[in-house]
Amino acid sequence: MKRLLGLLVLACVIALAGFGVATGDEKKAEQKPAKAISTSGEIIDMGCYMAHAAMGAKHQSCAVKCVAGGMPMGILTNKGHLYLLTPPHEGQDAYNKCKELAGTQAEVVGEISERSGMKSIEVTQVTPAPAPPAKKS
Repeated sequence: MKRLLGLLVLACVIALAGFGVATGDEKKAEQKPAKAISTSGEIIDMGCYMAHAAMGAKHQSCAVKCVAGGMPMGILTNKGHLYLLTPPHEGQDAYNKCKELAGTQAEVVGEISERSGMKSIEVTQVTPAPAPPAKKS
């Protein structure tokens, strides 16, 4: 009987340890609190950019076609940071305007979130922005 009770206690300890590991993994995927951000950069289609670094004026018509076909969009900031652009559940006008601005410079305003290393901006405002000055040699 003592042996059975000992095995039962051991099984409970193992089960609780496994539960603790699962809970720890879930905590890693928790979202950091959202905060408002305003950033400028090029609105890119994520597929072409991630696959072969396509961007800029030469890629603009392709970017517009890709995002119109459902490709996710991002903004590559002037500081080299990449954010996935997402629409809010209500009032998606600004997000839809980003589709028209694909391949061009824009200023995007919205709430930034991060989960599992991916940063995103829920777009609430967007305005076209002038191209950044050319780098001097």
